[in-house]
Amino acid sequence: MSAEPLPVIRNFVGGTFAEPDEERCLTKTAPATGTPLAQVHEADRTLVDRAVRSARGALADGWAHTPVRERTALLRRAADLIEQRFEEFVAAEVGDTGKPVTQARELDVARAIANFRTFADIVAAAGQDSYLTDLPDGRQALNYAVRKPLGVVAVIVPWNLPLLLLTWKVAPALACGNAVVVKPSEETPSTAALLAEVLADAGLPAGAYNVVHGFGAGSAGEFLVTHPGVDGITFTGSSATGTAVMRAAAPGVRPVSFELGGKNAAIVFDDVDVDEALDGLCRSVFTNTGQVCLCTERVYVHRAVFTDIVDGLAERAGRLRLGDPFSAHTTTGPLISQEHRRKVLRYFDLAEQAGAKVVTGGGTPHLGPALDGGAWIEPTLWTGLTNADRPVREEIFGPVAALIPFDTEEEAIALANDTDYGLAAAVWTNDLRRGHRVAQRMDVGMAWVNTWFLRDLRSPFGGAGLSGIGREGGASSLHFYTEPTNVCVQL
Repeated sequence: MSAEPLPVIRNFVGGTFAEPDEERCLTKTAPATGTPLAQVHEADRTLVDRAVRSARGALADGWAHTPVRERTALLRRAADLIEQRFEEFVAAEVGDTGKPVTQARELDVARAIANFRTFADIVAAAGQDSYLTDLPDGRQALNYAVRKPLGVVAVIVPWNLPLLLLTWKVAPALACGNAVVVKPSEETPSTAALLAEVLADAGLPAGAYNVVHGFGAGSAGEFLVTHPGVDGITFTGSSATGTAVMRAAAPGVRPVSFELGGKNAAIVFDDVDVDEALDGLCRSVFTNTGQVCLCTERVYVHRAVFTDIVDGLAERAGRLRLGDPFSAHTTTGPLISQEHRRKVLRYFDLAEQAGAKVVTGGGTPHLGPALDGGAWIEPTLWTGLTNADRPVREEIFGPVAALIPFDTEEEAIALANDTDYGLAAAVWTNDLRRGHRVAQRMDVGMAWVNTWFLRDLRSPFGGAGLSGIGREGGASSLHFYTEPTNVCVQL
């Protein structure tokens, strides 16, 4: 009896799904099992060009001038439609990523809905700057700014939080009147295609949202960011890829918004509530199997509580349940791919060579015949490393952390800031003044005190150094996705 054919995920261009070309299909495998999940149509240069032209056509046909109230109403309809198809989005996200179903429900799909509603509210309430200028002759001039869409925006999103980050960019871009061409990761194509259906059903004009699938270099990603019809690029991913995208954007002097990698630190002081800190660290190290740019990979602990934190975090790591991602009992999924697992395991070897002590983990688990083909890895903690060692300096992007003791506040700040990255940090202390003081001295885009990953979508989001350029969120998103024109009228 022959196996049923795999589902085909197609590109979405000009309001319709393009027919797949079997010669340009890639096979998407399930991270949890290693088995084929879908055939994905890879866009060639001609199809990417069609997508960009369709986006420009949507702008010319009136989408760029659609009243704000109509655009924001459309975003709210999209949120309602995602809510109606909630479990369908959950299943697609879990299948693509292998993340636990509880996380997909509580974080990924829930935040996608919130992104559309929040940016509808933000854009609906946004005002404009205006100034009265006194002139030497006693008259006045009125200056006011008009914000217009940036144009065609290339939206490139990673595989770790594909739907959350897709909607984080698409919602404000569309709310501001732009048209988008989305390039999802080749590892996670499904929810971008589902969102195409939702936006079409919500009434978005054909061409305002397009999806092209494929790889980066020599494929859809490169074809998109080098296309002269693209007016701006928003990208979340690795620092190395961000460098390549910036190089591609340079000839047209096109604006970019990058949220890149991180090597994030947590500082735990001796006055901390130990259980509260351990709960927070367990989340910040192991959420999404460590595959979040904001995850903690360096934990600096005051020597007075070092043993308590090391032992307590190891104990909590031991409670994590790896298994079927569709089970409500599973807390931790696989890595995204076998290739990524090989990368993480290389850092396990580097840590061993540097003299690290493995507190817990350090290998690959055996979960039975149904799952052993997946990209599973053990949650891992090390001691005995220093800031000079590669596993402490380079982003690993897995469920790993190095725990390092310190003695003074100044030492902790210096250790945390001793990195080329600058995305996020967390400070754990019961001293309110110390919390404010230390958080403000972190060389990062986001610093949390006694929490982690707590987001207000109106606040700026982004990093410094190798962690990115620019900010999105709230008014920062409006600034990126629009171009202001100042109008000066002499009265």
